[in-house]
Amino acid sequence: MIDQFGRRVEYLRISVTDKCNLRCVYCMPLEGLDWLKRENLLSYEEIASVLRTMAGMGLEKVRITGGEPLVRKDLPRLVEMIAEIPGIIDISLSTNAVLLGDQAQALRDAGISRVNVSLDSLQEERVDAIARRPGSFGRIMEGLDAAEAVGFDPIKINVVLIGGQNDDEIEDFARITRDRPWHIRFIELMPTGSNLDLSANSFVSCQDALVKIRKMGNIEPVDGPAGNGPATYFRFPGAAGTVGVITPMSHNYCDRCNRMRLTADGQLRPCLFGSIQTNLRDPLRAGDDLVPLIEETLRIKPERHYLIQGSDEGSGGLVALSQTGG
Repeated sequence: MIDQFGRRVEYLRISVTDKCNLRCVYCMPLEGLDWLKRENLLSYEEIASVLRTMAGMGLEKVRITGGEPLVRKDLPRLVEMIAEIPGIIDISLSTNAVLLGDQAQALRDAGISRVNVSLDSLQEERVDAIARRPGSFGRIMEGLDAAEAVGFDPIKINVVLIGGQNDDEIEDFARITRDRPWHIRFIELMPTGSNLDLSANSFVSCQDALVKIRKMGNIEPVDGPAGNGPATYFRFPGAAGTVGVITPMSHNYCDRCNRMRLTADGQLRPCLFGSIQTNLRDPLRAGDDLVPLIEETLRIKPERHYLIQGSDEGSGGLVALSQTGG
């Protein structure tokens, strides 16, 4: 699958639900959203059908996302279905890990090889405040312990940088990588309709984070762990893990984009942001051929996003990252 700019698209992020058990300040309004109705969600069989079509066109790697994907029942069954599709060689999961402790082994057995876990602070009260759900920190750490115990590899930790809330922990996160085989990735805050004040006043660039980290000692660029994302990685000499930066705002990386997104209600989006999407659900349910629709979505995949810090102008009306899988 090649888009109009010559980029090969081989990676699909699949949102299985728009719901989440947390209300992170940068992601979703405290009151939640108008959730999708059950009948509008793709069934696991429908998701697998879309993937079989796309695998025949060159899709190789998928990541399961939400909302929080683990709130959808019987997720390992979907993973097993995906693992059986010829051509799919990599299945990964993004999660807040609150429910991972109880599901890690089943997901590993079904075919998930690696996980990305959101952890925005190393301090319990801060995590609970950012997530706006008490008790979150303890459950996340239990989930990370389970991820290590069942052998997920690599384990990537996503840290959204928020000025005044966690930017004084940058060195603490980086220090973890010296001893543990975790891959800590700092992510710049991206504006959506529900976080405009935060994105305007609490933005911290990854370059600022790297300045702090370099004061701790020498770091060298490295290839980083297996994955499909846009992170740039560094390592302290002899460290077990790596430090990564994801810079959607300060350094646009859209020229390397290799992905599309399938929303929980069956919209194929060629970009996380913007308003371009193709309805695959209704044609799928009508028995229509999806190939021409997927090819057209590739053709109209934009060259880049047009986000502006503190403005929803480039987000295409997106209220929350959970709506499209983040």
